[in-house]
Amino acid sequence: MPTIADKQAALVAEFAALPDWESRYQRIIALAKALAPLPDEHRVEGNRVRGCSSTVWLWADLKDGVVTYQADSDAVLVRGLVALLVQVYSGHPPAEILAAKPAFIEQLGLNQNLSPNRANGLTAMVKQIMIYALAYQAKLARGG
Repeated sequence: MPTIADKQAALVAEFAALPDWESRYQRIIALAKALAPLPDEHRVEGNRVRGCSSTVWLWADLKDGVVTYQADSDAVLVRGLVALLVQVYSGHPPAEILAAKPAFIEQLGLNQNLSPNRANGLTAMVKQIMIYALAYQAKLARGG
């Protein structure tokens, strides 16, 4: 299985091969369309990501030592952004998630090409992913 760093590098290469930002936005929208819908039982207030102008739900589960993320949003571009994050971070142990800095976001040029509200929302989504990983790492350290 590829590491988080491998996944980040593959995304950076994929986006670098696209000719312009219109093509990159279209790729993000394609990711949004491909994202599996979040089950209704996880669309609850406790799973909302704070700091996003759109509604974003992020749910995580720990099984066999790895964290699986599921997410959704009511805005298609934001749904694509959270799909990108789920693709990168899901399926890895909490320690690997916490050690993986989100430098790929800047390498993809997202911070420069998103509106300030969207960029802040993306930062909030990454923060929530890390909070889940930290909580699961603590749970594993306690033997749970």
